[in-house]
Amino acid sequence: MSATSTAHMRNPNAREVVVTGIGLALPGVATYGDLLGPLPGEGIFDPATGLSGRELRHKDRASRLALRAAGFALHDAGLTDADATFTGVADSTAVVVSTNLGNVDSVCEATDTIARAGVMGLSPLGLPQTSSNVIAGWVAIRYRLRGPNLTVCNGVTSGLDALSWARNLIVAGRAEAAVVVGVEPANDVVTKVLGEQSTDAAVAVVLEPADAAASRGARPRATITGYARARNLAAALVSAGVTEEESVGLWLVDEAGARSGHLLAATRRIDLEAQLGPLSGALGVLQCAAAAAHLESGATGNVLATAGGPRHDATGALLLTPWPAIRPSTQERGQHP
Repeated sequence: MSATSTAHMRNPNAREVVVTGIGLALPGVATYGDLLGPLPGEGIFDPATGLSGRELRHKDRASRLALRAAGFALHDAGLTDADATFTGVADSTAVVVSTNLGNVDSVCEATDTIARAGVMGLSPLGLPQTSSNVIAGWVAIRYRLRGPNLTVCNGVTSGLDALSWARNLIVAGRAEAAVVVGVEPANDVVTKVLGEQSTDAAVAVVLEPADAAASRGARPRATITGYARARNLAAALVSAGVTEEESVGLWLVDEAGARSGHLLAATRRIDLEAQLGPLSGALGVLQCAAAAAHLESGATGNVLATAGGPRHDATGALLLTPWPAIRPSTQERGQHP
């Protein structure tokens, strides 16, 4: 699949893939239900205390954020035991990470060291952090996940693309489950690249086939029904299967979507970046978490998540629908352990 092709078109015969776990490591947000606003004043994630601990030593900031979010998501999905050991099928569980600037600080530090002291000045402990796949690697190592392992870093749609890649791995039989992580760190290098203050943001979702989730008694939060990445929003919506006949109760937008008039004005819209600051590769996965919260809340209509637009090379559109077994009146939004 090329970067500009349709990533996924809805197929009624495809294996249904559902969200069964969600975890956040995001300052100002306690649970994924809080993404619907307003943000809480207590119970929030604090990077100063949340990113410490023996197992987080010698890791870059983005990897530590990702490990925290992944741990919460796997616990939420019922896939870890009391010792935080993974209890699923490790050989066929994939890790897909979305990040555009995750380890840019490590790369810059390494190049500065080479310029100043040559290659002999590099630290053996720091050099692995310059790999573009280091975050996905650490998550896999921590939970001994031996399925497909990859990083998506292709701009504003990368979070939505990562969800599509993970779904496709499951539908194709390459994986029986996937941990999808969207993460961007806050540091001086990222702030310089963005031209504004960066945001510590990590979110992880666990995807599984609906039948596998049902067999182990897991609770699906949402179904990933359609996805497309196309040249513009109109084409992406058509390819993703968004029609006027199926009501959209919530549209999760970025700046371009917030200005668009493609959907009815009555549709509720939420721009997570307007609330949380720049999210980059974490945006699409956070939108998926917010979609699950909306679908569990008893609100009507499906959820549409979009990213990209005229200022970017493409637009991504993800359609999420409620799982039939969800009964919002009796289900509570997930809480962190």
